[in-house]
Amino acid sequence: MDSLPTVLLKPGEADRIVAGHPWVYHSSILRMTAQAGDGELVQVKDHRQRLIGTGFYNSRSKINVRVLDPDRVEVDQQFFEDRIKAAIAVRQRHLPNATSFRVVNAESDFLSGLIVDKYEDVLALQISALGMEKRKDRIVAALQKIFSPRAIIERSDVASRKFEGMEEANGVLVGELSGPVSVNLNGLKFETDLLAGHKTGMYLDQQTSYQAVAQFAKGAQVLDCFSFLGGFGLHAARAGAAHVHLLDQSADAVAASLRNATANGLKDKVSAEAINVFDWFKANASAKPHERVVPRFDLIVLDPPSFTRNRASVPDALRGYKEIHVRALKLLKPGGTLATFCCSHHVHAPLFQDTILSAAYDTRKVLRRVATYAQSPDHPIIPMIPETEYLKGFAFELVR
Repeated sequence: MDSLPTVLLKPGEADRIVAGHPWVYHSSILRMTAQAGDGELVQVKDHRQRLIGTGFYNSRSKINVRVLDPDRVEVDQQFFEDRIKAAIAVRQRHLPNATSFRVVNAESDFLSGLIVDKYEDVLALQISALGMEKRKDRIVAALQKIFSPRAIIERSDVASRKFEGMEEANGVLVGELSGPVSVNLNGLKFETDLLAGHKTGMYLDQQTSYQAVAQFAKGAQVLDCFSFLGGFGLHAARAGAAHVHLLDQSADAVAASLRNATANGLKDKVSAEAINVFDWFKANASAKPHERVVPRFDLIVLDPPSFTRNRASVPDALRGYKEIHVRALKLLKPGGTLATFCCSHHVHAPLFQDTILSAAYDTRKVLRRVATYAQSPDHPIIPMIPETEYLKGFAFELVR
């Protein structure tokens, strides 16, 4: 291996990298021993010249180095094959029956800037780091060798690419793909538009929670808010819900969820509205003076998109979370269950729970926590990398 340019860190800045966090910020760098091209490999050393890792360099990004390995490595096709196979082994251990799952979850699998999702026989690739972009051909070749997929598509249409000096990219890289893909999650079929849907197509991070929340659905009147393709609602219907009502702002998502209900033999149990969830709650959870809202649901699921992308907007996000919980609690029957989720990394679990309890206080409700949820194990959490833990959820039973 040829000698690599060296990035020397300031005193005290190496500890976090040694402990496992892969990001080296510009402010952590003492100096470089030689000029490095953006997207190229460099070696990282502490201020005493001790090697602490090898990674991709990018002068344009606030993250100047994304460390790949604590040792010197050759980042060729074999490197990607080995890393991807190691990631697959984790999924096979924890999701042995899944046919659709996240194969590579960036930092969680020590491939910072790379996401790969498997939707049956189609792979969806998302690249957010220049170093990965420059080696896209090796990544695609490794995926072809391991999976022999019908198609590999790219969904690198994420705003974060601009911070790495890249344009957004979207399209078919290998094979052919036309029309939606039928994705199997826990034995249910979901029609998914991989080229134009949300993220890379679906929210695979809720795969285990779909099943877990459904245990509260038998005989229940269910409200599934921010339902997207009907993940929680259809699992609830299959589990024996009396009726499920889906709410989502996207008319396309609502139409797809109703087709999914039909495809799974559940159409008689499911209804849906294309509407802003906040507007629906205002219309259905408000009462005139001297009147009260009549609770209608035994199970309410709140799974909204992230209300915040940065720390500065957290207070506004918390107000939004509190509002939907206040209104949801007014519609929940005593003894019913509220299953609620937050996918913002910046709102940690204790803060999210405090917001829910504040809503309970304002509505004079008492809640019993009966379950705690996290992202599906195909989105692994590395505690030393806080950014890998973002999805949290709770199930609360309404005591009174």
